[in-house]
Amino acid sequence: MIDSMVLAPAPQRPVTARRFRWSALWLPATYSYVGVLMAVAVALTMVSAPRETRILLHASTNLHNLTNGRFGTLFSSAFLVGEGAATAFLIVPMLACLLALAERRLGAVKLVHTFFVGHIGATVLVALGLWVAVQSQLVPGSIAMVQDVGVSYGSMTVVGALVAVLPPHRRWVWAGTWLSFALGGVVLWHTFTNVGHFLALCLGLGIGRLTIRRQGGVVRPLNVPEYVMLAGGSIFACLMLLG
Repeated sequence: MIDSMVLAPAPQRPVTARRFRWSALWLPATYSYVGVLMAVAVALTMVSAPRETRILLHASTNLHNLTNGRFGTLFSSAFLVGEGAATAFLIVPMLACLLALAERRLGAVKLVHTFFVGHIGATVLVALGLWVAVQSQLVPGSIAMVQDVGVSYGSMTVVGALVAVLPPHRRWVWAGTWLSFALGGVVLWHTFTNVGHFLALCLGLGIGRLTIRRQGGVVRPLNVPEYVMLAGGSIFACLMLLG
């Protein structure tokens, strides 16, 4: 009797299909930011070219605006693609992939924090460097009036921060690859924008490192849709670094 009880097979639990979680599609930070970018890009097509140029210059984080106390440009510049509506419709979907993956894995608050720390931090560091260069007459003073808007600094910070969502054995590859690309851009083109991309990426890697420490090294593997988002975001980052 006892033997029969021991050898009796345990009852099997019925296998149920895994239900799709609609909450996984709720990405308010990504949807809101992408929506504003597209709305602004479309609105700029409805004004004349000279007026569009004035708007972009007014929202730019160039030395002229910052040294005159227009610190609001540190935020307004992040909501302008600055390349025209056609380019916006091309690159914004890839940007959405990058932001969506970060929001799914890091959360909306962390995404917004990371993006604007990178956007503002890299912008301020670049501005300080340009100010010193202008004062030392290393670069012409006309650089203080250049148009400087866009999403690339914040986006490169998010790229760096995504090191926290990757398996440990892929983190060094991710960090090393993007650092090499960013440094290559600085060496090849010698522009302050390339320097800003490198600085933003370093800020993002720092944020990613802090995130890894806080989460205790436990990382949930990426699923297929998330790998698609990672690929789309990587293409976008490459375009930013090469552009």
